[in-house]
Amino acid sequence: MSETEIPESDRLGHFPHPREVSRLAGQAEAERALFEAFMSGRMQHAWLLTGPKGIGKATLAYRMARFALHYGTAEIARAAGARDLSVPENSPVFHQVAAGSHPNLLTVRRPWDDKTKKLKTVITVDEVRRIGHFFGLTATERGAWRVVVIDSADEMNVNAANALLKALEEPPANGLFLVLSHQPGRLLPTIRSRCRMLRMTPLEESEIEDLMAESELPDTGKKRKSAGPTDEERRQIAQLAEGSAGRALSLAEGGGLDLYKDVAALLTALPRLDVAAVHALADKAGRKGADSDYETMIELITHWLQRLIRAGAGLDAGQDIVPGEGAAMARLAALGNLDRWVEVWEKIVQSTARGEALNTDRKLVILNAFSMLEAAASERAGA
Repeated sequence: MSETEIPESDRLGHFPHPREVSRLAGQAEAERALFEAFMSGRMQHAWLLTGPKGIGKATLAYRMARFALHYGTAEIARAAGARDLSVPENSPVFHQVAAGSHPNLLTVRRPWDDKTKKLKTVITVDEVRRIGHFFGLTATERGAWRVVVIDSADEMNVNAANALLKALEEPPANGLFLVLSHQPGRLLPTIRSRCRMLRMTPLEESEIEDLMAESELPDTGKKRKSAGPTDEERRQIAQLAEGSAGRALSLAEGGGLDLYKDVAALLTALPRLDVAAVHALADKAGRKGADSDYETMIELITHWLQRLIRAGAGLDAGQDIVPGEGAAMARLAALGNLDRWVEVWEKIVQSTARGEALNTDRKLVILNAFSMLEAAASERAGA
């Protein structure tokens, strides 16, 4: 496998990498915070960009990197009339960043393992130690910025986290860390304390629908409707995405909406369960090479269960995507203690993580999830 063919852990399927994207949707407040800090001349050396996965953290990080590398100083940016973090798409910096070839930009992410021919499951200490070498190099211009993007800090192992902490404690002049985290509470408190926290929020469903309408699905060779999702399908996908544009695009590309309808049709019938249909679905999503289908399947099962829990708590569970699912959620939630459904949700999440760690047959993981749901529904119904 050539270097250009090595998968990137921070790329979503066949869609453009965040460093290639010029537009950022729905995060005007977060962008303004970075822009104003830079223009004040007192830019913090480390920022922690937080929020759910897929809401634009990486896109914003690369916008900030391009801006700093293109303009260099607030004075130059002000003279050029900069009003936000955008830079001309025909600029050399834009093209270098998009190509991943700018000498003053380093991305730290999960690396490729030549032995297993897979991406490693964590960011290793050796990857983080590249930061010291990177800053040890002479910048292309005197006083030029050097930017490190870490995507994401949640994936660092313990040694890597300690190495990052050391780098943050000794920041070089004109060094900028843009650290991404989906779950900042799990990071070392000392890492959080050395960064300025920038909380980013989920997108509105209307913003996600607009993004899908603008985004032409790439030609992946998979069978899909040539016209793309209909307006109604985009609305349903936006609802499933729960504020994550990345998740919406992934669902749209990989047939996630159809998969959700299959899952929801089964769960709506609980405590009865069509065993043959469950096995057929598990065969499809659990087969070798179907990583995307498997991950989507688990996400959709837990998403449906979360909606059930919200319904039981008297909260808005969203509009029906499959006819009757809202009524089924209310019926199941009313059968007994809501804590039991929370327990089932936690067990499914834990068993999925354990299955990945132990390399368990994925079909068995899916069947186990449905079995737990069936058992909980049956005991609640007194069956």
